[in-house]
Amino acid sequence: MDRNFPRALSLVLKHEGGWSDHPADPGGATMKGVTLANFRRYVKPDATKDDLRKITDAQLATVYRRYYWDAVHGAELPDGIDYAVFDFAVNSGPGRAAKYLQGVVGVVQDGRIGPATLAATRAMMRATVINDLCDKRMKFLRSLKTWPTFGRGWTSRVSGVRSEALKMAAPNVGEGVKSKPSMPAPSKPAPAQHPAEPAKGLHFILQLIAKALAALFSRKEH
Repeated sequence: MDRNFPRALSLVLKHEGGWSDHPADPGGATMKGVTLANFRRYVKPDATKDDLRKITDAQLATVYRRYYWDAVHGAELPDGIDYAVFDFAVNSGPGRAAKYLQGVVGVVQDGRIGPATLAATRAMMRATVINDLCDKRMKFLRSLKTWPTFGRGWTSRVSGVRSEALKMAAPNVGEGVKSKPSMPAPSKPAPAQHPAEPAKGLHFILQLIAKALAALFSRKEH
């Protein structure tokens, strides 16, 4: 998703570091992951290595968006997958990143992400695509002649990409989940009701009647 570009770029830059002009690096001189060739292509046609060293944040964003993010249709890929493909593109080229994504989702690997690739990607579980893509990426990197030189850094990078991409792909906690209505506490059973006792006044009256009858029968006997 396009809203993920700033976050994805900040994560990419953590792995790219600063200035590099390693003789074993086929990309040549780079500053924060931007090669001199791409800097000349998108920012300053006659740039020197010194110009590249002084690249601004705005210039960085321009190169990364136009050459990598837009090339792999990052704005149209699902959350997490956008970052995983973007970082792959920065590290190994947009065409290769696109082909490997297409291999994961089962469409023609022509290196150009279009409607068929996007539809197939959206139809799969995001975590599955991310994990498969990172696995295939590692297999590719291990096959390179420069693996002995850069292998440890690449391993750390892909591991970090996998972890962050899965976080981005995970739905928000509680999203789409309706809270259950609270159940009322069970009411306590009402205490058993006992039959009402005869009123004390009635009992007294009955006693008086009984005594009166006893006295009456006693007189008749005498």
